[in-house]
Amino acid sequence: QVQLVESGGGLVQPGGSLRLSCAASGSIFSIYAMGWYRQAPGKQRELVAAITSGGSTNYADSVKGRFTISRDNAKNTVYLQMNSLKPEDTAVYYCNAAPRPDPGYWGQGTQVTVSS
Repeated sequence: QVQLVESGGGLVQPGGSLRLSCAASGSIFSIYAMGWYRQAPGKQRELVAAITSGGSTNYADSVKGRFTISRDNAKNTVYLQMNSLKPEDTAVYYCNAAPRPDPGYWGQGTQVTVSS
């Protein structure tokens, strides 16, 4: 059973930066492609960034050039560096397997609020 715990969210001004972390339990973490998802109020959850076990990455157009996903398999952790944040990035951010999230892996998420 894999458990995912997200952290690092907060309140930031437009143009600011945050770094999110997702710590995973379970030794199978290293074989999964992982992704960061977000869900804004009234909207569906969307995949914004993904990384394979080998380190290849993909990004949604809305975050390309601003967000960077990375992983440390030795620490069972995946990161999301978010720069040049915009108000429309406000959402609860989650990590999960990608591109098909496992319904049993959703954690509590971490809130990111971009506001002046």
